[in-house]
Amino acid sequence: MTLHIETHGRGPIPVVILHGWAMHGGMMEPLVDALADRCSMHVVDLPGHGYSRDSTLSLEPSACAQAIAERTPPALWIGWSLGGLVAMTAALEHPQHARGLGVISGTPKFSRDEDWPCGSDPKLVRQLADDLETDYHATLERFIALEAMGSPDPRAELRHLRSLMFTRGEPNMRVLQEGIRILETTDRRANLASLSVPNTWIAGHRDRLVPPPAMAWSAEQARGTYHEIAHAGHAPFFGYANDVANALAPLLDTMQ
Repeated sequence: MTLHIETHGRGPIPVVILHGWAMHGGMMEPLVDALADRCSMHVVDLPGHGYSRDSTLSLEPSACAQAIAERTPPALWIGWSLGGLVAMTAALEHPQHARGLGVISGTPKFSRDEDWPCGSDPKLVRQLADDLETDYHATLERFIALEAMGSPDPRAELRHLRSLMFTRGEPNMRVLQEGIRILETTDRRANLASLSVPNTWIAGHRDRLVPPPAMAWSAEQARGTYHEIAHAGHAPFFGYANDVANALAPLLDTMQ
């Protein structure tokens, strides 16, 4: 049941920070550093990832949000990519605990279909699932290449992501497959109108995994604020951590 959670920062505002699929909490270091003066952060390695690799907890967003809420104080939850979906679920289901929501390059529904034209190509998710079965490492390499696309220097960002990806060990294959199923099947769009906590949505203009229009739509539905960082890709806190922190600043103000 082990869930690895690190504490960082020296500020008065409690924050929970969640990383994306196949990554780990250490990837969030640029954002953690940018928020350190204002926040006390609980940086989570999601089940099956990083130092939580051997955790038996489910990655399913409701179960995952519940488990994290039991191990952290009431706070602002900030999630990147798949972590944004977990944070979103916590804000919907545990608003007394997730008292604010920051979503970075995340969406309530990942895959595009007839009634969700601003989603991502469903073939991308299915291909990741198929490739995991045959070539685990090559699949993760292709995924971080997609994450790096759109950044001002994609080759440099890819090298950086590659250097960080396995610093806490390799993610659990079972949980990677579970994450793919979550991306394929989860749809929280209808719930956004009932979101009761302050919320901010931050997109990278050049993101090739989560289209910015999906996040703009989500912010409107949730009566939140939307920020688009002009030159950033899927991981805007790499290279633009201060811009992300500035976009979060009004949300942080509501937590004081």
